[in-house]
Amino acid sequence: MIKSRVDTRRANNPKTAKAKGRRLQNAVVKKLLLLLPGVQPDDIQSRSMGSNGEDIILSPYARSMFPYSVECKNQEKLNLWKAWEQTQGNAEDYQPLLIVGKNNTKPLAVVDLDHFFELEAYYERD
Repeated sequence: MIKSRVDTRRANNPKTAKAKGRRLQNAVVKKLLLLLPGVQPDDIQSRSMGSNGEDIILSPYARSMFPYSVECKNQEKLNLWKAWEQTQGNAEDYQPLLIVGKNNTKPLAVVDLDHFFELEAYYERD
């Protein structure tokens, strides 16, 4: 009988998991800097890993153009509802936006259904 070897190492240790999350946050910051005219790097920053609150910190100027509270999750296995609950809890007076990613996939943006259709109606008028 041949026994297969089981790899007991964890796929991600805390340091690499945080680095993976930081990469997604930095990608979001980079895209926002390209999207929002006149915004400077000091206007949009990635919150340090493990800190409480939304993951992307926006200046009042940046927030006036992008009224979202952004939570980033870059995980292979994700409890979407728990992540959405955290996103809503951090949103305060802003629209919650959850960005989810995993290895070898394009990140996704998650908003609630009503907001999605509000966006569609807004852009259909233009």
